[in-house]
Amino acid sequence: MPRVVGVRFRHSGRAYHFDPAGFELRAGDQVIVETARGLELAHISDVPVEMPADRIHQPLKPILRRATADDAHHVELNRKLESEAYLICKEKAKARGLDMQVVDAECAFDGTKLTFFFTAEGRVDFRELVKDLASVFRMRIELRQIGVRDEARMQGGLGICGRELCCCTFLREFAPVSIKMAKEQSLSMNPTKISGACGRLLCCLKYEQEAYEDANSRMPKPGAVVMTRDGQGVIVDTNVLKQTLIVRLDKPGENEVETYPNEEVDILRPTPRCPRAVVNRAVAHGYVPPPPPPPQPKANGQGQGHSRGRGGRREGGGGSGGSGGGGSREETAPRGEPAPAESDDLSGLEG
Repeated sequence: MPRVVGVRFRHSGRAYHFDPAGFELRAGDQVIVETARGLELAHISDVPVEMPADRIHQPLKPILRRATADDAHHVELNRKLESEAYLICKEKAKARGLDMQVVDAECAFDGTKLTFFFTAEGRVDFRELVKDLASVFRMRIELRQIGVRDEARMQGGLGICGRELCCCTFLREFAPVSIKMAKEQSLSMNPTKISGACGRLLCCLKYEQEAYEDANSRMPKPGAVVMTRDGQGVIVDTNVLKQTLIVRLDKPGENEVETYPNEEVDILRPTPRCPRAVVNRAVAHGYVPPPPPPPQPKANGQGQGHSRGRGGRREGGGGSGGSGGGGSREETAPRGEPAPAESDDLSGLEG
């Protein structure tokens, strides 16, 4: 198996794998590596280990050399320049009246380029701002718009779990997260409890989603009629993690509620929303599923919206494209953030 070593370019940031190239490295050592942006100084975050090739992000680049005292001094000067450039960029943007929030500034190791990261609600025309910055620093200037998740990754911080943000440590890309996942895991719909430092849904909702889907596929829904060792009853609630059911027993003059393991309960009549595995359990005890509804006849004229009439004009449907007032416009996700499977906007939830 290939031997890799983990390096970080900032003290808070995710680790990247490199080939140790025969160097004896320890955690904390400073090295020079080659990246897409050129040469960079990094520090060793993990000792060299053997790792399967399918877990390594290719291509695996080697460590070029150990960093010298001159390299460390050069990086220190770059950090001071970054702090100064960050403040100047904020002042210049404010003077230009640009609706943008400068997040950070990065100076290349060789000192030939300054990159500024910013967030904004929409597109920003920063061409004049680039000219102002180039006249001040006399080097190549690049402005890059990022999303709120990338902003949280760059600034770092602690999550509600008390640990360092996942995006700052090991996440390589942002997976789509939806409100459906929070509902599947029976979490509170309070935005303050299911949103992260970036204001979006917690990325960790994705980690256990498959386990919750598997567990829920074996659990009946509230309202299903079951037979327990104490008699017949109706499910009023479930505990997915413990795989238990809270059942209200059908006893005259009593409103007794008991908890039973899911596997010790016989399903007599499932609810329409019960998973297929639960319906099969009910069928094994004599339940007969209702027949499927008959297909609805097609209404006259249905489907004509996709046929073309004379002159290429669509019949029975609204126009689309650049002309007319009924055209649709495709919205894309901000750079660095994939569009979620369902909306992860928390503005519609009540606390």
